[in-house]
Amino acid sequence: MVEHDALRATREAYDAAAATYAQLFHDSLRERPLDRALLSAFAEMVRATGDGRVADLGCGPGHVTAHLAELGLAAFGIDASPAMIELARQAHPGLRFDVGSMAASDIPDGELDGVLARWSVIHTPPRELPAVLVEFHRVLAPGGHLLIGFSATDGPAHSTQVFDHAVAPAYRWSPDHLAAMLREAGLAEVARLVREPEPTDARQFQEVHLLARKDSTAPA
Repeated sequence: MVEHDALRATREAYDAAAATYAQLFHDSLRERPLDRALLSAFAEMVRATGDGRVADLGCGPGHVTAHLAELGLAAFGIDASPAMIELARQAHPGLRFDVGSMAASDIPDGELDGVLARWSVIHTPPRELPAVLVEFHRVLAPGGHLLIGFSATDGPAHSTQVFDHAVAPAYRWSPDHLAAMLREAGLAEVARLVREPEPTDARQFQEVHLLARKDSTAPA
């Protein structure tokens, strides 16, 4: 019940903030060259292992989904917030956006060459995250890649830490701890990018991107 209430509260909060969020972040990649470089590398690796089918899980207003499409991927977005999905459809009418849960999607087993989860797991209660990572593994084809982004804890002594997010309560993760959880879900870490906060950032948290791959010999 706690997890259900948390999901509902998060969805309602993002519905209420959707228009403001879309306005603030629609061009957020413009001043993030490292993020763009990593997304470009992700796209290249995804195209090398399949047809470029990628789900942007927790896509928000769809700006990153659109960027993936510009990189040549067959990208679509899923978000729990109907308001976010409506804005994404309006801004990017040529792309597919669906309301849904990243923890239990309708995507068939082994359907995808890539999954992007860019800050979309931060509102997931810690005891629910392993099941979400298993779901990411399920929808990936053998050899498929996951790129997951999140904020880091203050040090390895903290596996998770709660912080006050502008929209809903959220969690930071130890990069090593989350990488271990990925391994337990059948996803092997390929690379990680750790970005130090700028002095002007409101929160002085490291930002982490983990790139992981599903075993190419694993059943779809």
